[in-house]
Amino acid sequence: MGGVNTVSATGLVDQTLGLLDATDLPLAAPAAAAARDLSRHLALRLRDHVRPRLSTLGAPLLCVVGGSTGAGKSTLVNALVGRPVTRAGAIRPTTRQPVLIHAADDAPWFLGENVLPGLRRTRGSYTGRQATPSDDRAPSSSDAATDGLLMVQDGAVPRGLGLLDAPDIDSVEDANRQLAGQLLAAADLWMFVTTANRYADAVGWGLLADAAARDVTVAVVLDRVPEGAAGEVSAHLREMLIERGLAHARLFVIAEQPLDEQRMLPDDSVAELRQWLTHLGSDAEARRAIAARTLAGSLRQASDDVARLAEAVAEQRDAEGELCQQVRQAYAEAAQAISEASANGTLLRGEVLARWQDVVGTGEFFRSVESTISRVRDRVGAFFTGRPAPVDSVEEAIETGLHAVIVDAAAGAAEGAAARWRTTPAGRELIAGRRLDVNGEGFSERAATEVRAWQGDLLELIRAEGQGKRFAARMLSLGVNGIAVALMVVVFASTAGLTGLEIGIAGGSAVVGQKLLESIFGEDAVRRLAKKARGQLDERVRALLEADARRFTDLLGDAPTQPAEFDDVARRLAALSDQLSAGASATGEENG
Repeated sequence: MGGVNTVSATGLVDQTLGLLDATDLPLAAPAAAAARDLSRHLALRLRDHVRPRLSTLGAPLLCVVGGSTGAGKSTLVNALVGRPVTRAGAIRPTTRQPVLIHAADDAPWFLGENVLPGLRRTRGSYTGRQATPSDDRAPSSSDAATDGLLMVQDGAVPRGLGLLDAPDIDSVEDANRQLAGQLLAAADLWMFVTTANRYADAVGWGLLADAAARDVTVAVVLDRVPEGAAGEVSAHLREMLIERGLAHARLFVIAEQPLDEQRMLPDDSVAELRQWLTHLGSDAEARRAIAARTLAGSLRQASDDVARLAEAVAEQRDAEGELCQQVRQAYAEAAQAISEASANGTLLRGEVLARWQDVVGTGEFFRSVESTISRVRDRVGAFFTGRPAPVDSVEEAIETGLHAVIVDAAAGAAEGAAARWRTTPAGRELIAGRRLDVNGEGFSERAATEVRAWQGDLLELIRAEGQGKRFAARMLSLGVNGIAVALMVVVFASTAGLTGLEIGIAGGSAVVGQKLLESIFGEDAVRRLAKKARGQLDERVRALLEADARRFTDLLGDAPTQPAEFDDVARRLAALSDQLSAGASATGEENG
């Protein structure tokens, strides 16, 4: 193939197949469905035609006989062979298991893994009415296209050429249509059979357009042409072929005529077509030129298809990035809401405030704080002379309040993320039938565990900071837990969001806690402790929310989760497209 290294080209095809197998398009992006079909069809073409043909251009040609239901494909093949080797009849669809007729010398090529390697082979024999499998299981109406190829050896077929009678391209059975498309994609030469009253059907022309794009050599057989209409119909058909890039297609006309008792056409009706095939079979250079031309066209189309798949991969990247961003935004808003609620004084309302009053003094003490916060310094001293109430109730109230804030914010994040996903086709498909708009299973328990763990963090902070310091006896009466509670109050001390009496009370609470801690650790140490405690709470909340967000992102399955991975796949596909295009051009130059 001129400048094309066969080993290198085969390796390139194998690399492309590897990429196709490894590249998943799971998201319902606009181009995804079409791209999945494209990827599947491209893989079949590469395996069924391009890779085996790269091994040798001189191998026998595969001539696929295709057409619409009732066009007379099987009748034509039988006429070319001279006996009923494939079934033809009035019941549609008539061709279910495709039949490949070949010369004895070509059996090694067609019976091996060279052509259509994914289809099972069954050897057939001639019974006098039609070919049947050698295991004596005759094809029946229940035989599916997936039964593979029925291989028939017949001396009437010229050496160097195999005739494959394919299922109907417009079959009512999906499996038949898919197999017909697969067989046509594997063809070196396509014999398209149509009739005088159906040659303009859209289905056939769609496949002919694909053949033109791949430079497949096409022979068109116009069958059942009424007497006197051959000139007009064939002229119109020729015009259509030229308009659609098939000017070089050979056109054969078969007049409408009765069949004999074996449903066979008269032998002379296909004489011209048989002569053309026989000449082709005997001319090795002509066969090689056809094979090279079709291979070059297949490589060019593969290049275009790979480029389109690169765009589909990029679209998947963008769709996944959008979905991930929507989840991140929803849960980031939840983290922000929790952070604000735990810093703006909200958690010092109600039960927490009442229990903290019990620890540091009476209600009268806090009411006096309302009139002047400056008196707090004196009140701290009074606090140390008494016997503080137990701090357990304050810890429990803080735990309950903080837990409620986290659970509520996470529920809002789940609802928001689900609502955003429903705005995109990919997101809607992923969450269909799933309840992701509520807290995940076990979230409340995990949140409670994290709140208690954070309270434990504060105890460790207090113990670490108190090492080497001399605690006054009055401080020991409060205990490490009490000091930790005071630190929580300081962490929650901002008065933003509070109004009226609450500001004075919460502010007084914070000042009491602040002065209490300063009297033990010093002002700088208290500032450092509060900052670290706040950071530890934010970190635990962030990890908790990230774990819940994975309920969404895990639905993206095995698709690459990083845009960089998608970019890498797209670049490799684009590079392969360029290489395949160059290989196709080199093949065309040698055999043009």
